Amino acid sequence: MITDFHLKSREELLRTPIVQQTSFWSEVKKNLGVESFAFDFKVSGRPENDKITKNTSSDVLVLINQVGNNASVAYVPYGPEYKPSAEDQGLFLEELSECIRGFLPGNCFMIRYDLFWESIWATDEAYYEDGKWLGPPEKDFQEIRFNFNTINWNFKKSCTNNLPSSTVFLDLTKDLASIRNAMKPKTRYNTELAIRKGLHVIETDNLEIWYNLYRETALRNRLYLHNIEYFRTVLKIHSKNSQSPAEVILLVAMNGSQPLAAMFLVISGYRATYLYGASSSQNRNLMAPYALQWHAIKTAKEKNCTEYDMFGISPKPDPNHPLNGLYRFKTGFGGEVYHTLGCWDYPFEEEIYKSYSFSEINSQGYHIN
Repeated sequence: MITDFHLKSREELLRTPIVQQTSFWSEVKKNLGVESFAFDFKVSGRPENDKITKNTSSDVLVLINQVGNNASVAYVPYGPEYKPSAEDQGLFLEELSECIRGFLPGNCFMIRYDLFWESIWATDEAYYEDGKWLGPPEKDFQEIRFNFNTINWNFKKSCTNNLPSSTVFLDLTKDLASIRNAMKPKTRYNTELAIRKGLHVIETDNLEIWYNLYRETALRNRLYLHNIEYFRTVLKIHSKNSQSPAEVILLVAMNGSQPLAAMFLVISGYRATYLYGASSSQNRNLMAPYALQWHAIKTAKEKNCTEYDMFGISPKPDPNHPLNGLYRFKTGFGGEVYHTLGCWDYPFEEEIYKSYSFSEINSQGYHIN
């Protein structure tokens, strides 16, 4: 399938709506001390939903994450963007893995693909009940299906997903009235209530405001807590001299002089992404997160985005899932729920991989990589 493959500079990464596959993201990671590689490749095969064989050019960003004193993992965040037809997915990634392998550090024991491809089972009516997705089948069955057509049968379904595997997309080609009318009644009411209460949203580069809200949110929900320098890096990097820059906007919902909610809105290609969010425990009756989202939607339309990625929900309504509250909140704005294939591993060293997987089971959680 892969007819050409070569290393290139990260600044040459192609324009993409996937934030985590941009030059912007590679620059963020570089500033945080994470090594990365960019690769060009050409594929002769059938892209998804296309019966004609084509030669397609694409690329991929690979991060090198250190996971011990002498061990590393090659991590592909929400990539590659190119998606072959369903029957060729495992074969394509197997070839890509073997191409990438020769460029990796000697202590790298696996490649992890955090795939943004829509799940095979999310398009199968058999996996739905009362309109809600039941989730993919058992791990063993997933691996049999994914390894079909591969030579080495080496792909393993990860025990956890680094990035959220389900999200909500809003169609921004619609006018604002249509977007508002597509909201669930309670969401529409809360949004209008926040506006009536006089909340206003500002754009700022004041990270102290953001971090106070973020730290409160992380502690309240027992989430992984990044330090403030992480967000300072995200806010200051734009990669304007590259082929795939991004615009980062920090929005804060204010009640007078009191900040109540904040978010990072990232514009990449035709997509706007709600990448990080935080809110105060005070004055929750003012519905600040709703005012914030409505402002972000309007801003994204002004930036000529055609879709809005709300980034991260539970796969279905489930009180036991850590992202269940986000499911209720984000699906209230309308839009389409989208389920990805999540993380898949291609091990090089089986024993090291087994040990690493076991340690992950005891430290699962969602955080940005």
